Formats: sequence, structure tokens, C-alpha cells
Amino acid sequence: MDQSLLLDEAGRMLVVIWLIMIVLLMPMMIISLIIGIVQAATSINEQTLSFVPKLVALFVCLLVFASAVTELLTGFTKEIFGVIATINR
Repeated sequence: MDQSLLLDEAGRMLVVIWLIMIVLLMPMMIISLIIGIVQAATSINEQTLSFVPKLVALFVCLLVFASAVTELLTGFTKEIFGVIATINR
């Protein structure tokens, strides 16, 4: 097995993971920033006030982007199995 092939596939794997994480985490980070600003301005320091909106944002992102994430992972998995099948032993 060639090391460059392994490094290329590992790099592609990291890109796929990054794409999935950015889709799920970016809206939660934006909501956290907004809620943090509101909490600092109003001196309300309730933990559920920051947790529930982030949880709702995560569920909305999962509903909206679930098919795209599944398609991305399925395509990557098919390509990995194709690469494994072409490796000469």
C-alpha cells in the first residue's frame, strides 16, 4: 500500500469530517454568541436559557442537512471501498 494513497484518503476523511462539523456547529456557535450578548446585557444568568436554543438549533440543522450529510458520508464510503478494492496485495 502506497503511503501517499493513505495520506490522500486521510486528508479527504478530515475534509468530510470538517464539512459535517461546520454544518452542525456553526449555527450553535452563532446562537451561543447572541445568547451570551443578551445575558451580559440583561444580567440574566440562567443555564437553561443558553442550553435550550442551542439544542433546538442542533435539531433544526439535523433536519435540514441530514440528507446532505448522509449523501456525503455515503459517497465517501463508496469511494473508500472502491480504493480498498483496487489495492493490489
